[in-house]
Amino acid sequence: MTRETIRQHETDVLILGSGGAGLFGALHAHRANPDLRITIAVKGLLGKCGCTRMVQGGYNVALNPKDSIERHFMDTIEGGKWLNHQELAWKLCNVAVERILELENELGCFFDRNPDGTLHQKAFAGQTFDRTVHKGSLTGIEIINRLSEQVWARGIERLEEHRAVALIPSTDGSRIAGVLLIDMRDGGFRLVRAKAVLLATGGGPSMYRYHTPSGDKTCDGMAMALHAGLTLRDMELVQFHPTGLVAGNDTRITGTIIEEGLRGAGGHVLDGDGERFMHKYDPRGERATRDIVSRGMYEEMRKGRTGPNGGLYITMRHLDPVMVRREFKGMVDRCRDVGFDLVSGLVEVTPTAHYMMGGVVFETDTSTALTGLFAAGEDTGGIHGANRLGGNGVANSTVFGGVAGDSMAAWIAAEKPGLAEPDQTVVDAAVTRCLTPFGRKGGDLNALRERMLDLMWDDVGIVRDREGLTRALTALDDLSAELEATGVAEASRVFNLTWHDWLNLQSQLLVSKAIATAALAREDSRGAHYRADFPETGPLETSANTLVRMVDGRLALSTAPVAFTRVRPGETLIRDAVAAE
Repeated sequence: MTRETIRQHETDVLILGSGGAGLFGALHAHRANPDLRITIAVKGLLGKCGCTRMVQGGYNVALNPKDSIERHFMDTIEGGKWLNHQELAWKLCNVAVERILELENELGCFFDRNPDGTLHQKAFAGQTFDRTVHKGSLTGIEIINRLSEQVWARGIERLEEHRAVALIPSTDGSRIAGVLLIDMRDGGFRLVRAKAVLLATGGGPSMYRYHTPSGDKTCDGMAMALHAGLTLRDMELVQFHPTGLVAGNDTRITGTIIEEGLRGAGGHVLDGDGERFMHKYDPRGERATRDIVSRGMYEEMRKGRTGPNGGLYITMRHLDPVMVRREFKGMVDRCRDVGFDLVSGLVEVTPTAHYMMGGVVFETDTSTALTGLFAAGEDTGGIHGANRLGGNGVANSTVFGGVAGDSMAAWIAAEKPGLAEPDQTVVDAAVTRCLTPFGRKGGDLNALRERMLDLMWDDVGIVRDREGLTRALTALDDLSAELEATGVAEASRVFNLTWHDWLNLQSQLLVSKAIATAALAREDSRGAHYRADFPETGPLETSANTLVRMVDGRLALSTAPVAFTRVRPGETLIRDAVAAE
């Protein structure tokens, strides 16, 4: 067999992903040292793909004098059911204040304002103060457009339509040497050697029947981390957003978000008979945290109290229509495009897989266990605990993306590493794995994907139990074996989307196994993880994180106690004067 020709590329800093984490990482590394050669590799087109661009709701930050960083932190910890890494959560709440000012004053974002000129902050569920900064319901577009402009202006290198497939260690395994990518435009392989690498590809639970992430989000970063021997934390904690649009099963728009600010502004969730029901599940009603609202909706759906497409409804018709049109123009337009009237009618919705609280174990400076590899954004785990607060996601990406850029530049300056020699055996194994489907008989990848979607929704979804999780793990192994035996009929690799569908499924199935493995191990209910056979939450004082890694090609699970470094269950950091507001 002829050895694959692999093109070479050298850079100082390689950034995988061009969402909020990746672009902030690039800008901060450049600001710290403009002489660094920085390269962004992205699966799609910079500024046009990924999940940060899709953010509708906003950005949590304690700006109001009546609010406080301590209060934001306690909301984050209590919303996360005390599974958060407290130092990461503390850094999120502190640096968010700096980052929102940087976004406006240095990078050109312009968020909605009050009549007195202060930033407008709206209500989001699960929070004790209205602290969500936004640009209507198009916050993500505003952020990504401005960040992209700044990256282009600085001449930072871009490898667009390049798919990362393997993290490549040095020959002695002591550090990262680079990343193997596929140039999707011609199907060739490219090895990018780098002194430092930022893993910021995003998570995206797109293995569920109803999901919000874009089609390019297939958990590639987490899959690469597992193959590289890194540990993933709390992978069972998959967040379901309560209100994903239901527009029928034949359109990709089904599952996309109807934003949380609607419930924060007083929107009602109704069953198929048009009756409110959330107060049966939580005294906060529709403003309870996402896990509680999603679970309440799922229970109503299981009882058959649904609309024509199997969903429930959200309505704003009892509110001021002028306010609804003004504050939620993007949502009004989206609903109208698929035949719903958000202002005065009913919009059919379903809980939808939205965000992964679990991910790569990393430190507060974004470093990982593999020297030279840094991580930020949804690829990482620990910040949000068992349930991410709406508005903390884009804050996470931009806060820790900036931290990563600073850390990479500082590490390069201090260590002065050269380019490490890549481990050729890892490169060869990755190439072989990627080329597996060529030369094999083609099959129906879409049918395989449909079975994965139903399996994860039914057995590893909003409500779980031992029987379903055990069944899922067996079925996922079977699907993986079937995928390995399924080929790609088209020999050309030029924009071969069937091949990339195959690679997508490979990543999705591996990460699905990590989710199910961790979910089976956590025998209590905590935030987004609900076990019908263990419906109660265990003692908070003995909380533990689940840890999954690959050992000899199989997933291995362990646990570690949560470190209560700043506050313990039953305590609070909120000063009495603030708490009384």
